[in-house]
Parts: sequence; C-alpha cells; structure tokens
Amino acid sequence: MLYGFCSNTRIPSIQSTKTPFSATLLPPPPPFTPSFAQSHKWVSFRVSPCISLRASNRNTRSCRNSAAVQVVGMSSAEDSRTGLKRKKLAVFVSGGGSNFCSILEASLQGSIFGDIVVLVTNKRGCGGAEFAREKGIPVILSPRTKDEADGLSPTDLVAALRGFEVDFVLLAGYLKLIPAELIQAYPKSILNIHPSLLPAFGGKGYYGMKVHKAVIASGARFSGPTIHFVDEHYDTGRILAQRVVPVSPNDTPEDLAARVLQEEHRLYVEVVEAICEDRITWRQDGVPLIRRKENLDEFR
Repeated sequence: MLYGFCSNTRIPSIQSTKTPFSATLLPPPPPFTPSFAQSHKWVSFRVSPCISLRASNRNTRSCRNSAAVQVVGMSSAEDSRTGLKRKKLAVFVSGGGSNFCSILEASLQGSIFGDIVVLVTNKRGCGGAEFAREKGIPVILSPRTKDEADGLSPTDLVAALRGFEVDFVLLAGYLKLIPAELIQAYPKSILNIHPSLLPAFGGKGYYGMKVHKAVIASGARFSGPTIHFVDEHYDTGRILAQRVVPVSPNDTPEDLAARVLQEEHRLYVEVVEAICEDRITWRQDGVPLIRRKENLDEFR
C-alpha cells in the first residue's frame, strides 16, 4: 500500500504496479487512513503524509541477470549514531534501467542510506518502468507531448516530486533535457551518468551506442563513465566522479559499452552512497568533491 502527500494537484500519469491508471491527488485525510476508489482501470486515491515503499522482511526483490535481494526489513528514517536522515530518491529512465536496478539493489541491501520512492520516464513501456511497477515503485510519465498527452508538465512534475518528498533526482539513461523548473526546484540535487569521460563525447546527440562508436572512431585510448550535476544543457554540469576504462585495439562498440556499463553500475552506487551520507562538499571555485567514508578529511 502506498502512502504519500501531495498538494491538490491533478497528476494524470502516476501508474499503479499492475495496470496503468490516472490519479487525481486529493486533499489528505487524517494520517494513516488511505481510502481508495476504483472504477475499471481508473483510480482516485487519498494519501497521508508518510510514504512507505519498503517491503516486509518476507519479500524478495530481484533484478534482471542478478541474484535475488532479500529485504531485511524497513530501515529507520534516521541513523541514531550519525543523525543522518534517510534520503528519498527519484530515478529517471528512458530504457532498460540497469543503473536504476543497481541502485535499487544497493538500497535494499543497506549500502545506500536512501530509498527510491518514485520512477519518472518518458516511455511508459520501457524496461525500467516495467521493472519499477513489478517492484511496487510508482511510475510517473513526463514530459507531456503530442504522443503522450497525459505526461506531466514541468510544473506538475515538480509538484509530484515534492509530494513524494524527494531529496535527490538521479538520471539513469533519461534522454530528455531536464526542464529549468526542475533544476531550479532541486539545485545541486540532480545527478546524471554519461558513458564517456566528459567533456569528451558529450552533448546533444551523444548517448548510448553512439558514444562508444565515436570513442572508437576517434582512436581514444581511454573511456569510462562520468557522473555530473545537471544544469540547463546536455552533459555540461559540474563533474562529480569518473572511472577510467581502457579502450582495447580490437574493441567493437558493443565490447566497450559492456565494460563501461559495468563501471557505471559500481560508480553510480558509490556516488549515491555518498550523497545519501552528506559526503559531498563544494570547493570555493564551484567544483564538487566526495569525502572518503573512512576519513572525511580526505577526498576520493
């Protein structure tokens, strides 16, 4: 069962875990008294000011081509030793969502002190969205387009994320430009992962296999993933972390893509661990740095 809080905003694209529906978020009732009204595939629901998407300790979650993850139980919203608040994460995808899957696994295993509370996609039938529905994670369609008339506008998307009390937005293969309204609403709180060592092979039109083909064609000896903060343009935000992957002389784009993707999964989990533990600091010149978990006076 889902609990949440939103203002009286019409959200036509939040989808259930079973079948798509349109939802109007109504004024909240007294806490912990959700009421549901269902008619065919369309559902209106009332939500109270608390979200719980964690499974019980009897549930098992698994990702494609990976071992099943046993959910130990609901984690505390605050670490009593450090005083850290457990973070709420929104993930944006346009495709299969393998990075989304890796982050979800790490969250359920306990290495990330945060929970994915909502997934946003511009393709309602993509693999990442289907996987989220299977795992009971709400799915929002955005942006609104001619082909997707029930997608959320930027203003409604911000309202929806506010309703889920999202702390950080993680782009994981989301191919749409992030609207200025969202960037302004979440300053220094939106991350993207790109499959090259930015600023090389980045910008509009550089995504997926196109990046790896360009890297090989250039003769570059190294590639690898970059995680950066998001600004109003494609792939130009401040770089937070990178991982170097050698390019072999006989690599095909598919070979290189597979090795880079492995490092993407590792790097994104490490970075999300850091942001959820408040280990990001900013130099005076605006460069973000990650403090080491073992020694906060050192940087990775």
